[in-house]
Amino acid sequence: MSTDTSTGTATSRADSPPHRKIPWTTRMRRDRTLLIMVAPAVLLLAVFAYVPMAGNVVAWQDYSPYVGIRESPFVGWANFARVFTNPLFLDAVSNTLIITAFQLVFFFPVPIVLALLLNSVLSPGLRTTIQSIVYLPHFFSWVIVVTIFQQIFGGAGMVASRLREAGYSGFDLMTNPDTFLLLITAQSVWKDAGWGIIIFLAALATVDTQLYEASVVDGAGRWRRMWHVTLPALRPVIILLLILRLGDSLTVGFEQLILQRGAVGTDVAEVLDTFVYYQGVVNGDWAFAAAAGLVKGLVSLALVLGANKLAHLVGEAGVYQRA
Repeated sequence: MSTDTSTGTATSRADSPPHRKIPWTTRMRRDRTLLIMVAPAVLLLAVFAYVPMAGNVVAWQDYSPYVGIRESPFVGWANFARVFTNPLFLDAVSNTLIITAFQLVFFFPVPIVLALLLNSVLSPGLRTTIQSIVYLPHFFSWVIVVTIFQQIFGGAGMVASRLREAGYSGFDLMTNPDTFLLLITAQSVWKDAGWGIIIFLAALATVDTQLYEASVVDGAGRWRRMWHVTLPALRPVIILLLILRLGDSLTVGFEQLILQRGAVGTDVAEVLDTFVYYQGVVNGDWAFAAAAGLVKGLVSLALVLGANKLAHLVGEAGVYQRA
């Protein structure tokens, strides 16, 4: 209900004129500059992401690159049946989920903790220097990262050489399947944790300093301010990145793992991406590999949709929300 100031009578909100929807032609003319700016990116995405998706039809074929898609016979769901009954695929799924769960617990929180620590550094110059040093490894390729770890923790590396000088021998962390999970997690933390700090520091920069001042006046200590001011400010970003992480959970670093797969064996290093690569590109079973890749993509989509719905239930926007 609202009151008409001229007559003093109450009028219903329903009596107000309805909101007129702007025609799409008018919106196109209004936003033509923005549309021109994003057109090259949309074109690249369409050419290199969406158009190639039509090639997934080979998952329902007995595909051979020598005869092409049109001449390859359709076999229905036979390739998918092979996927779910293949023990190597199930082992790859198991390894993928184990690595994802382990890194979700021991890698995902690291950028948050580092961002909180850096945010507590009072000197801007020192904060910038530390941040630059920490996220520098992000620009290294996985070949360089694995090589550095090999030079430090390999059988002929620095640590093994010092241990041999002290009378110990047989140290080679790079070929030990029992510690492979810890190794790849440490590599991921060293390479990418610093890059994740940027997002959380940007979120912390938006926190109103008056909230901290008010909490100090109320007698809140450092930990109370972190719990009641800082972490609530980071909560939307944390949930958003967690959703994206779950959607990408079945992709756990193709380059990183394929470089070390031969050293530790397929029992611990075979994941879905390496499985698809070896089945399709190396072994030439393109249809089977396409079916396995589609299964992975559908599961990842379901994880994103489910996590996004859960974010809505706890009051967060998530990746997207209905208008």
